[in-house]
Formats: sequence, C-alpha cells, structure tokens
Amino acid sequence: MNLSLLLLYLLSISLLIVTPGPVVALLVNTSLGAGSGRALLTMLGTNGASLVLALLAALILSGGLSLNLQLVNLVSLGGCLFIGYLGIKSLQEALSTPIDDKVQALNSERHNGFVNGFLVGISNPKEIIFFVSFFPQFIQVTPSFSHSVALLAVLWAVIDLSVMTFYILLARQEFAIRHKARITFASGILLLMMAIFGVLYAARAILASLN
Repeated sequence: MNLSLLLLYLLSISLLIVTPGPVVALLVNTSLGAGSGRALLTMLGTNGASLVLALLAALILSGGLSLNLQLVNLVSLGGCLFIGYLGIKSLQEALSTPIDDKVQALNSERHNGFVNGFLVGISNPKEIIFFVSFFPQFIQVTPSFSHSVALLAVLWAVIDLSVMTFYILLARQEFAIRHKARITFASGILLLMMAIFGVLYAARAILASLN
C-alpha cells in the first residue's frame, strides 16, 4: 500500500468535504427546519450519491463505461436548477412569518429527505469534478484496482458521514436555533450562488460541445 498517496488522498477529501457547499447548506437547513433525524436521512442520500459517482469513476477507469461529457453536463445542469429551487425555498422560509414548530415539522415531513439529499449530491459540482478527474489520481494506492476503489470509496464515506454529522449537530446548538432565520437565509444564498455558478458552467460546456 502506498501510504504517502493514501495520506494525500485523506487530506484532499477532508478539505473538499469540510468546505461548505450545497450539501452542507442543505443539511444545515434540514437540521434547523425538520430536526436532526430528517437531516441524517438527507445525509444518507448525499453520501449514497457520492458512492454512485465513485462507482461511475471506477467503471470509466476500468474501461467498462465510456464517459459522455454531454450527458454529464446535462445532469449537472438539471441538478443545479434543483439546487437553485432549494435555495429559493430556503429564502422564502427565512423571510416568511415564523410559524409554529410543530406545523413546520409536519410540513417538512412531506418531503423525502433521502431523495433531496441524493439529487443534490449527484449534481454537486465539486464532487463531480473530484470523482471524474481527481479520484483516478489515487487509484494506485494499492496494487489491486478493485481493492483501491473499495478502500477509497469507504474512506470517502466515513469522512463524509463524520463531517456532515458534525454540521448537523452544530445546527442544533442553541446559538444556531436562536439565529435560525439568519442561518437559513445565508444557506439559501449559498445554494443560489452554487446553482448560478453550476448552471453557467454547465451551459457554457454544453454550448462549447455544440460548436
């Protein structure tokens, strides 16, 4: 096993996961609005999406799957539009008149947290870029291709779950709850910014491929 390469991988994914993005914003919003239980379910969706992206990257590297950049850009575009929708909903919630927590929790239950988490995770620009272009750089961590893929995927899942759980619990602290509206508003702005950036990037890539 290449320990130096493994340590570099751990450092890289730790920095990538800790950096706030659409997934963190979604989990913080969910934790504040519907509780840690719903947020944990959403987290499983985002983590599942990451594992799917890792599997796709492995299939591409093994030659079992050819990468259609046009399809990737279309998926990214659709996902970013969904992220933008979630951002607008967050802003509406932050700016609306406060309602009873029980009513808000009931309304939150109508939404499938796992599906929302999966859709945001599968279209997260930074994870798509990592798994398609950066992930293959670490595939030589062990002599076996399959062992390397399994090891890298498991390490990603463990660190991702740990960091996201920390964000979820942090959002349930007294300070966060007291400033719920402001945090929800900031998360909504972050989601919108990521969505706009992602839409512009994907649209530019699609237009470039058509020329």
